[in-house]
Amino acid sequence: MKEKQFRFIKKISKGFLKVIIGIGIVLGIVLMGIFTVHRLSLRSEAKKIEDYGQKLSVFDGTMNVVVDGKGPKTIVLLTGFGTASPRLDFTPMIDELTNDYRVVTIEPFGYGLSSQTDRQRNLQNMAEEIHEVVKQLKLENFILMGHSIAGLYSLEYVNQYPDEATAFVGIDSSVPKQPWPGYNSAPMDFLAKSGIMRVVLKLTEKEKEKDQQKAHNAEQMQMITMKVTGNRTLAKEATSLSQSFSDAQQLAFPKDLPVLLFADEASAVENWTGLHQEQADSVNRGKLVLLEGSHYLHHTQSKRMVAEMEDFLTDQN
Repeated sequence: MKEKQFRFIKKISKGFLKVIIGIGIVLGIVLMGIFTVHRLSLRSEAKKIEDYGQKLSVFDGTMNVVVDGKGPKTIVLLTGFGTASPRLDFTPMIDELTNDYRVVTIEPFGYGLSSQTDRQRNLQNMAEEIHEVVKQLKLENFILMGHSIAGLYSLEYVNQYPDEATAFVGIDSSVPKQPWPGYNSAPMDFLAKSGIMRVVLKLTEKEKEKDQQKAHNAEQMQMITMKVTGNRTLAKEATSLSQSFSDAQQLAFPKDLPVLLFADEASAVENWTGLHQEQADSVNRGKLVLLEGSHYLHHTQSKRMVAEMEDFLTDQN
């Protein structure tokens, strides 16, 4: 009886193992198919991505920089971490600014149409690369405007180069003392490189924009996202973020630099409002404006932010 039970269990175990192996083989074939389609799509999309901006030789690579508008005053726009195409992402803000400002959008190494780099992605190098662009474009007396992690890079910048920016405007910008649990880019890198991210985006695709230009920009943004996500430069920056937050805790905005901060009033980050108020209070002329919206306030609140900025800067004069 026991022998029969043993044989039965052994038979079931072999059957179960065969099923597991079969499922593994099917999954392997599916993943290989997804990867192949992804690689072929990347090759096809490379020809469809439209060129924009100007390419500047910066240290060991080329950095894409876009200049919009011809106003008498200049704003330098700095992106948040991982934004595939800073120029396309900032479109709503740029559209509001170009009547009165010349807007310079810098796409860091690894972003948009910029090349990659072998340089470390620490605060000093990030600021140094921004400065190199500023120097090559011969920019003077500009307003530095940064989203998210650019809050840290801007802090480093105004301390390294105190005579260049005339004000800082933060768009839900990172602050040195915010809780930072760390960030592991490996899972996202795998999803991007394997093609699984492409499948997920396709399955969760929103209804196509009715506005032709917005639909076109969204298509371009998606192709550039597929192109840059998971590249080694972004992975290196992700790994460096914990050290960047640590290093930034030694920094503060110069007392005489006007600082205007926009922050998401419903942010899930602990003490987000308090930390930004503390930063605004740390300078002689600082102001915090809480807005409704997501972390990407410039997608929906650009008109309000530009009006607030103009009032703030006018009050400084």
